[in-house]
Amino acid sequence: MVRKKKHKFSTTQIILLSFLATVFIGSALLSLPISSATGESVPYLDALFTATTSTCVTGLVTLPTVSSWSVFGQVVILLLIQIGGLGIITIMSGLMILLNRKMGISDRLLIQDAFNLNTMSGLAKFVKNVLFGTLVIEGIGAVLYMLVFVPEFGARGVWISVFNSVSAFCNAGIDIIGENSLCDYATDPLINAVTSALIILGGLGYIVWWDVLRVIKSRTSKNRKIFRHLTLQSKIAITATAGLILVGAVLIFIFEYENPNTIGNMSLFDKIQASFFQSVTTRTAGFAAIAQENLTNASAAVSIILMLIGGSPVGTAGGMKTVTVAVLFCSAIATVRNKNSATLFGRRISEESVKKAVAVTVTFFTICAVSTVMLMATTDADALDVVYETVSATATVGLTRNLTSTLNAFGKLIIIVTMYFGRVGPISLAVALGSKNESQNVISEPTEDISIG
Repeated sequence: MVRKKKHKFSTTQIILLSFLATVFIGSALLSLPISSATGESVPYLDALFTATTSTCVTGLVTLPTVSSWSVFGQVVILLLIQIGGLGIITIMSGLMILLNRKMGISDRLLIQDAFNLNTMSGLAKFVKNVLFGTLVIEGIGAVLYMLVFVPEFGARGVWISVFNSVSAFCNAGIDIIGENSLCDYATDPLINAVTSALIILGGLGYIVWWDVLRVIKSRTSKNRKIFRHLTLQSKIAITATAGLILVGAVLIFIFEYENPNTIGNMSLFDKIQASFFQSVTTRTAGFAAIAQENLTNASAAVSIILMLIGGSPVGTAGGMKTVTVAVLFCSAIATVRNKNSATLFGRRISEESVKKAVAVTVTFFTICAVSTVMLMATTDADALDVVYETVSATATVGLTRNLTSTLNAFGKLIIIVTMYFGRVGPISLAVALGSKNESQNVISEPTEDISIG
């Protein structure tokens, strides 16, 4: 009797399925009467949408989080956000380490793929650092939030502070303060500063954290040229993040300066901090300090571009990622200048990195384009609002021009699928669904030149 060969899932497929399983478990819990603020079950589609947006750390919601869910429901949402931000593989690996279980090769491969790392050495220590660093930063953020929320909300302010800190660090953009996100705190320096710091730290990526700390520890007090000794990825991530936030803030400040529906009636200082916050939150965070539907078309376009780029690799942010865009840009410049390879900060970028960047970008835009066309076919909303919504969903941002709550059943399903694909990552999706690697082919296809451009 011939025994059938069991199908073995690849590490990337396991990661994709783990996110999917988390979404469905979360939706089942949220559909229970105990999760609802009224004690009556919410429609399953809304529960599924909320579980997806939480696990995919997006922030788009069909139901107001503060008034629709009980404390139990909010706890479920917070756990989904934390799991989605860190990744189910990281959580499980942390539990294995806590229980003193030895990680095998398959476990290490899962962690390596989950964080898109190039090596399997020191993975246990990496996971410990990720979990410890996350808890420390979220804890500090919660304490700072309490300075505002406890005096305002009393004991409930503690829960609000913890929820907001986790949501901000994981770039989820979901809050339990009110139904207009952080618009009531648009001119509060502490809320703006703490939220922006959590968003940026989460979006920079864990690898950048440890690299900066490594350089700081290794440098003597007489030689503090920290940036010079960072890895290429850290240099790109930090430079691109700082540049995009600054440019975005300046452009939004200019375009919204006289807009009475956003920052037009604010003082100069408040205009600056509101513009800065808008630039930061578009990096896949999703908190809104000003109503997105009131933005000028120019500011909306700038926000869409910032959402598309997103944060940095191996972090909690979404989007195409800063490093991806930087690699593509430098590769294009090198091609225009007829150079053999692209360079950044005196280092040559490998062809493999360029290929991955192209794959991520093409897949990302394909998901976004298909989602946009399908959503336009199911709604009569303004084209800009639809594009804003689909880009926000694909890049797991969570900002909306008041479209999410008006979506019909088909529209909700489209955004659910878009958020999932956007979170698991275009390149992970391509690898998981792909068959055999091309290098395994014995005979390669003939080469022929074609015209480009």
